[in-house]
Amino acid sequence: MLFRVIVAKMGNAEQIQKALTAWAEQFYGAESSLEHVARLSGGASQETWAVDIAADGGKYELILRRVPGGFKQSARNSEAIGLATEARLLECASGTVPAPKVMGVFSPDSDMGEAFLMNRISGETIARKILRDDDYSVAREKLTVQCGKALAGIHAIPVSELPDLPETPGLAQLDKYEDIYRGFDMPRPIFELAISWLRQNPPPPSPSVLVHGDFRLGNLIVDESGLAAVLDWELAHLGDPREDIAWLCVNSWRFGHTENRVGGFGQLEDLLSAYADAGGQSFSPEDIDWWEILGSLKWGIMCMIMYEAYRSGADPSVERAAIGRRVSETEIDLLNLLEGKA
Repeated sequence: MLFRVIVAKMGNAEQIQKALTAWAEQFYGAESSLEHVARLSGGASQETWAVDIAADGGKYELILRRVPGGFKQSARNSEAIGLATEARLLECASGTVPAPKVMGVFSPDSDMGEAFLMNRISGETIARKILRDDDYSVAREKLTVQCGKALAGIHAIPVSELPDLPETPGLAQLDKYEDIYRGFDMPRPIFELAISWLRQNPPPPSPSVLVHGDFRLGNLIVDESGLAAVLDWELAHLGDPREDIAWLCVNSWRFGHTENRVGGFGQLEDLLSAYADAGGQSFSPEDIDWWEILGSLKWGIMCMIMYEAYRSGADPSVERAAIGRRVSETEIDLLNLLEGKA
């Protein structure tokens, strides 16, 4: 049996090889072979591996998402819903939203540890390439409508069919992130202004739906024809549909293309029209403003968390320090959003 691992300093490669081999023989048959496993650089809170399996004269290309080391760690994002729940959400989305197909789920007490396998979808996730490369010029023209349709599909999945998920409306999120911010004992006047305005101008409530929680470039696979798949459902929860729409509009996720409010590639009016045409609620751009301000504030506080992880030595990576420096960017964004409102 041919087996190749491309990975450095990964003591659990043998564990993964053994577990994948056993799964492949059970799923594809005893004649199957594990040909290739490579740790990918993406995935900040989970391990991501590319897996190739030969069976029935063909090759099956898969992606493995796995808890670091196979077992839960305290450093994981406390909001993450768990991989088994994420896999169940992908199954719920099947046929409604472009998403990978789940092929297998591993329990925490398995040889693999907590993980799941899904089919590998071709395309690009790096925002810079999607927004600038000529290969994606046609895709950029289609993405706004496709994202509106995908968001409508996510929000339309019946709550009764979903696994158990936390419910976190907007004001509850504001409470949480303000508590985190206060814990730093590092007052920032722009954040104080944003918190005050958000508390004084809460939007009317909307019935809770499935919210993806991180719908933006970086978590979307895009090919030459547009949206190919929605990834990374680990922050999914029940909440207000405007949260997902606004998160895609946060300036930090436009990657320098600030003139295009939707992800750096489209206009909000077009997204909202496509969303409504696909069965979503009818929202105006003004309905999204409160949620975009909340999203920018949340990201700013997340940047503070990243810097603290670097400063304290909990995660001394250059990435954490670099993200921490982006707090000031979110303050500029908040000033622009609050102009004429506060």
